Amino acid sequence: MPLTIALVQMRSEKGAIAQNLDATAAYLRKVAAAGAAIVAFPEASLSGYVDPTRYPHAVLRLDGPEVAAFVALTHGSLVTAIAGLLEVRPDGELPYITQIVARDGELLGAYRKRRIPPDEAHLYAPGPDSAANTPIFSAAGVPFGLAVCADIDCPAVFADAARFGARLVFECAAPGLYGEQETRDWHAGYSWWRGECHTKLAHYAREYGLYVAVATAAGHTCDEDFPGGGHVFTPDGSCLTETADWQEGILVVTLPIEA
Repeated sequence: MPLTIALVQMRSEKGAIAQNLDATAAYLRKVAAAGAAIVAFPEASLSGYVDPTRYPHAVLRLDGPEVAAFVALTHGSLVTAIAGLLEVRPDGELPYITQIVARDGELLGAYRKRRIPPDEAHLYAPGPDSAANTPIFSAAGVPFGLAVCADIDCPAVFADAARFGARLVFECAAPGLYGEQETRDWHAGYSWWRGECHTKLAHYAREYGLYVAVATAAGHTCDEDFPGGGHVFTPDGSCLTETADWQEGILVVTLPIEA
């Protein structure tokens, strides 16, 4: 049968982990009611997209209580949930930017963002370019992989996912917008990110025979804004559906993809 997915355009306040978990729980209830098999939250949805030197408490352990709280939210549900955080590394090394996958109270695995932009290289570490960091998950019999934000400029992430059997890749993103928050042009921000997705992700979808689905952080945080946007591209490179604007919310879509 076709696969129904949900893409959450979420505002995640920086360092406000309890608040972000509460919002995640509310979204999970809604997507379960909508019949989604997979829900994707944006990059750093649990921790917020923080500077780790300013918010050290928001750099989390995969075996820590915050991740356990997220995983517990999936208990008793068949919805596979993808969420984001900054991940602690040993001995004070720069943290990873990580997406985790959970279902029915179990942590299924993690992917570490492989491309860190040069202007953030002093804050975060890139994930390994390796098979071990190309996990392929499955929901409702459909294999899927993950990409995170600036991975949009790393074709190998999508090529590797396809090579290891993915038919669908979720791009979970939190691209910060430039300019003054007080005079933010939300339409321009949304249009910029939409253009990036339509140009690059549509190409990867066509090149590697993938569905590519995008979930983007949205809204105004304490010191940075995010453009929102849910988009779904098909293996011929066309856009199946997308959100109309930058607002928070959920895009639910049924993909014509069989297990």
